[in-house]
Amino acid sequence: MSCIGRFAPSPTGPLHFGSLLAALASYLDMRSRNGEWLLRIEDLDPPREQPGAVDSILHTLDAFGLHWDGPVIYQSTRLKCYQDALEQLLDQGTAYRCSCSRKQLRTRGVTGLYDGHCRRHPPSASASCAVRVIHPQAEQQFHDRIQGFRTYDWQNDRGDFVVFRRDGLFAYQLAVVVDDAAAGVTDIVRGSDLIDETPHQIALQTLLGYSTPQYAHIPVITNPAGQKLSKQNLAPAIDPGQRQQLLLRALSLLGQKPPADLATASRDELLSWAITHWNITAVPGTLSLCEPET
Repeated sequence: MSCIGRFAPSPTGPLHFGSLLAALASYLDMRSRNGEWLLRIEDLDPPREQPGAVDSILHTLDAFGLHWDGPVIYQSTRLKCYQDALEQLLDQGTAYRCSCSRKQLRTRGVTGLYDGHCRRHPPSASASCAVRVIHPQAEQQFHDRIQGFRTYDWQNDRGDFVVFRRDGLFAYQLAVVVDDAAAGVTDIVRGSDLIDETPHQIALQTLLGYSTPQYAHIPVITNPAGQKLSKQNLAPAIDPGQRQQLLLRALSLLGQKPPADLATASRDELLSWAITHWNITAVPGTLSLCEPET
């Protein structure tokens, strides 16, 4: 079976260096195995989206030589698919309505995992509700190709998670699982900031009857203050005019050890070398790496 990977940015701003690292790792992992690499735009949260961000993302990926296969997939066009999956979960009794507000959670002292209140005390039919999925396992383990085995203890109903929000938007967890299954994605390479979302996604795959992809989480890049490079932390956009230098820097951070003579190589020569020599076992098995001085 051929392997299929994907890169799935949100259009909340231009790509930054952390985005490039994730895109490059996913791209190389697929191209080194003659697999397909898909591009999905996760545009499910309009208030957070930035005008022009989609065009900027597409232009930047193209400028860096990270060319995707097939048409770009937009989550905003797939709402019926998410609704169908949500109804399946409710019909089979593996999800429930939840009316808890953030204020109510704070009042009950809930700061991390949900306390299962609405599973034990169902809200009225007229209440404005989110939908939570019942986590099917008290303990869960999965193997990450970079980070190794990960184990989670959900403490009875404390692993229940939101798949539909009270504001009427589908949650990330549901959309990403439905889309990966529809596209036949076999391998997911992404940043370690999403590693703790993985057990929820695996649970959803099981409940919806989907197969589970292989997962690999690369370290996220942090600034000297320990903050992850992100649009929220005002990480600067990557400059396509510096693509060779940025690609070399990304390859080094991914543990690929590009030789010194690639310093004068073209973009395509760099990518050709990286595809041929890609070694995922060389990627550092840490959750974060501090951004080096430049």
